[in-house]
Amino acid sequence: MPYQNLEQINSQQLRRVNAIRFVLPFILFSIVVYYEVNEHWIAKGTFDFDFHLYSEVTFFGILGPSAVFIVLSYIIRLLKQQINISAELEQLNDELEQKVAERTAELETRNAELAQANLELQQLDEMKSDFVSLVSHELRGPLTSLNGGLEVILQQGEELPPGSRRTLQVMARESQRLTHFVNEILDVSRLEAGNLKLSPGPVAVMPMLRRAVEIFCDCQDRPIHWNVPENLPPVWGDEIYLEKIISNLLENAVKYSPPKAPIELAALINHERVMITISDHGPGIPPAGQDKLFERFHRLVRGDRLSTQGWGLGLYFARMLAEAQGGQVKVQSPVHAAPDSPGTAFTLTLPITRDVPEDV
Repeated sequence: MPYQNLEQINSQQLRRVNAIRFVLPFILFSIVVYYEVNEHWIAKGTFDFDFHLYSEVTFFGILGPSAVFIVLSYIIRLLKQQINISAELEQLNDELEQKVAERTAELETRNAELAQANLELQQLDEMKSDFVSLVSHELRGPLTSLNGGLEVILQQGEELPPGSRRTLQVMARESQRLTHFVNEILDVSRLEAGNLKLSPGPVAVMPMLRRAVEIFCDCQDRPIHWNVPENLPPVWGDEIYLEKIISNLLENAVKYSPPKAPIELAALINHERVMITISDHGPGIPPAGQDKLFERFHRLVRGDRLSTQGWGLGLYFARMLAEAQGGQVKVQSPVHAAPDSPGTAFTLTLPITRDVPEDV
């Protein structure tokens, strides 16, 4: 009900009660006077002084109506207070509704602005992904030709001077490194865009680990400690990209370990899932740096400089690949009790084949 209508109704009710306050005592006084005069004078046929008449008129005709007048006056006062409080509450309610309406309108405007900003950010992210993909695609062709040419020259370069041969070897190594980076950028872009095609199926764990160690990890001068049972059940995933995850974790362990320090590979079954752990004996990762370890282009800083060379994509890509195949990658540091080489352990958890739904 509008505030003005409520105030008008309360005023009308108050006027009625106020009228009753004056009319009711007068009616009571008239009734008492009529009854007492009729009883003491008219009925007796005399108009002499009668103490009972005057006392009863005084008590019932004056004091009684006066008490009624006082009570009604008090009631009217309470009504006025109640009306004032109701009016204030109604006004506050109207103001609150107006403020809520204003805040709601502001919130809708903010939400619209945030939605527009989010849309623009998505468009920028898509443009970034398209740009990176385009540039990577354009680089892939020349790099392939360059790698092939350098490989052919080095195979037939026995007659080259030692200095020229070393230069070509450095060029070939750096070209391969750049090719690896471009391929990883392309895979990351496809994975983020949902366009990376995975071919999941049963994958034997032990052969996959041995291939990853032989192909992707330069461990000729570094011992590998195996703690992998031979009877592990096959896991569910894309074999190529599972090897990519293992290779990234192995390369990270080699990169941050001292020369000739061992790398430990372990595997076990935990709650119908296979857990593969790769541990090193490096300097470890401080707790403050573990939260951002799997972010894109994040590089671990020790002191005032980067700890090693790299692009900061290996661990990010490994976790993204694992999650895309129903797994996960976690980090633990320290691992060993040695204070100078506490080490770091990365654990890859993958579902075994009997956990895979039929519709996958």
